[in-house]
Amino acid sequence: MYTLIRSITTRSIAFQQLLSFAIAFGVAELFYKFHSFVLETLAFLATWFVLDFVFDVVVRRMRAARA
Repeated sequence: MYTLIRSITTRSIAFQQLLSFAIAFGVAELFYKFHSFVLETLAFLATWFVLDFVFDVVVRRMRAARA
């Protein structure tokens, strides 16, 4: 985990991870009511993963379109 966090740049954290984290956190807080901490945590992490993937694809396509 430490190596993973060190490998991410501050810019990536600020622009991509923070936005996807905030949206995933909001979705989890509003919609995930499994009455199980483990299930809600896994659903939150899965949501964060999917949102981060979508944001990464969008950013790559925007960069490719500019080039």
